[in-house]
Amino acid sequence: MKNLKQLLNNLVVDESGQDLIEYALVAALVGLGAVASMNSLAKSINTAFTNIGNSLTQNV
Repeated sequence: MKNLKQLLNNLVVDESGQDLIEYALVAALVGLGAVASMNSLAKSINTAFTNIGNSLTQNV
């Protein structure tokens, strides 16, 4: 029983993988932000090209 308590205590106090998890969370947050912004950016670019295409069609 004492060995089990010691093992659990060591797992709670051990911080060796903490930095890696923090970097993974930051990378996931940046990726999520990029994906969310790409959708609106794609719509804006599509609208711009549509307007350019319509303008060229009308003036040619």
